[in-house]
Amino acid sequence: MGKAAEQEQRQERIQQILQKVRRLEIKTRRLLSDPLVGAYRSVFKGQGMDFEEVREYSPGDDVRTIDWNVSAKMNRPYIKKFREERELTMLIAVDLSASLDFGSGEQTKRDVAGELASILAFSATKNSDKVGLLLFSDCVEAYIPPHKGKNHILRVIREVLFFEAKGQRTDLAQALHFLRQILKRRTIIFLLSDFLPCGNTSATLSEDELRSLQWMRRYHDIVCVRVGDPREQLLPPVGWVRWEDSETGELLEINTASRDFQKNYEALLRTRNRQLEERFRHSGIDSFTISTDVPFLHTFDSFLKTRHARR
Repeated sequence: MGKAAEQEQRQERIQQILQKVRRLEIKTRRLLSDPLVGAYRSVFKGQGMDFEEVREYSPGDDVRTIDWNVSAKMNRPYIKKFREERELTMLIAVDLSASLDFGSGEQTKRDVAGELASILAFSATKNSDKVGLLLFSDCVEAYIPPHKGKNHILRVIREVLFFEAKGQRTDLAQALHFLRQILKRRTIIFLLSDFLPCGNTSATLSEDELRSLQWMRRYHDIVCVRVGDPREQLLPPVGWVRWEDSETGELLEINTASRDFQKNYEALLRTRNRQLEERFRHSGIDSFTISTDVPFLHTFDSFLKTRHARR
C-alpha cells in the first residue's frame, strides 16, 4: 500500500472517529436533563463554604447564621450568607482490557462505558467542575489531567472510545497506585470496569486490589461502575462451543447444553456477583451496574437519588 493510500485511510478513520464523537455529544446533550444535572450537583458537593455577604434576617432563615456583631450595630437581625466552594475535580478511570471489547448486541461494553463517561463529563462541566481521564489495562495506558472546556471533554470521550490499548489484561491495583501518586486533592473518581476475574481465578477482586480501593475510599470519593453484557450472565444451550478468554488467550471447549454445566455456571456467577457486591459494601464503596442491552440513564439517576437520600 502506497503512502497516499495510507494517508487516505488515516483521514477516513479520523473522520469516522469525529463523526461518532459528535453523534455521542448530541445524544448526551439530549439525555442530560436539568433534574439529572441537579441530582449530580446535590450528591457531589464542594469541600467548604466561602463567606459572601450579610443581609437582613427574613422569617425562616436559620438563626444559627445570625451575625450578632452586625445585628447589634444595626439594631435589627442580620445573617451571614455563604457560597459553596463548588469547583470539584472528577476523574473517570476506564478499564480498556480486552474483555471490554465484547458485546453480544449492537454495542460493546466499551461503547457503553464511553456513553456513561460522556454523561459524567458533561454533568461535571455544567457545574464548572474539572474532568480528567485515566485509561488502564494491565498498565497505565494514558492519563489526561483534569481541565474544563468543551474541547477537553470531547477529547476525553474520543479517547475512551478509540484509544488503542497495549495491554490485554486488567491490573486495577496498578491503576489505583498511579492515581494515589498524582491526585493531590480530594477527587470524585468513577471507576468503570467489568470487574471480571482474569484466567482461572474465581476471585472478582484480588486482596491487593481491594486494599487499594479501600485506601482510595479514605481520601477520595470513589464510585465503582460495573459494565456488563447479558451473554456473560446467561449462555444459550447451543451444544459444544470453543471459548476463548479474551485477556489470556486460553481456549476451552464447553458443552453449553449440559445441565451440569448450566447449573455450575449459574452458581459460579451468583457467587462472583454476591462476592463483588459484598466487598464493595463492606468497604463503604458506592457502586452500580450498567449493561449493553439496557439504557443506563435510569440506573444512573436512581443511583444519584439513592445516594442523596442516604446522605
